[in-house]
Amino acid sequence: MNELNPYLLQLRKLIGKKLDQTPSKAGNWLAGNLLEVEEGEIKVAYTVSSEMCNPAKILHGGVASLMMDEVIGMGNFATGPAYLMTSINLNVDFLSTAQIGDKLEVSAKLVRSGVNLNHWEAVIIKNSDKLVAKATSNMIKTHQKLSELKF
Repeated sequence: MNELNPYLLQLRKLIGKKLDQTPSKAGNWLAGNLLEVEEGEIKVAYTVSSEMCNPAKILHGGVASLMMDEVIGMGNFATGPAYLMTSINLNVDFLSTAQIGDKLEVSAKLVRSGVNLNHWEAVIIKNSDKLVAKATSNMIKTHQKLSELKF
């Protein structure tokens, strides 16, 4: 682990806090709570609200996908790439439901880091034991330097 990574250090300051003031407005809407972050691993807690549900009052698949995409993106940011990376795919399997009030933990792990592409896996666990969904994603390097962005 590289202790000098400024992006990891920036995220570590948010451990235990609500994630509602980040550069991602979609992520802010989710209002998760950062639980853990290391280079290549991250975990965020969410509580399912009625706004996150479909008409059947279960977690909307698009919102579950957004949760995993956000956590993967934050995790990738914490690895300290020189350039912004963006998702080129997100493959999701929905395995069980989550309902209003359920406590979710979304964790992501970097599987492979390359020069231009990082491969991630993520899972959503409900109430600390039931697998709700899992995903894989590839992040590709853009031409935008992270140091040029305003956070």
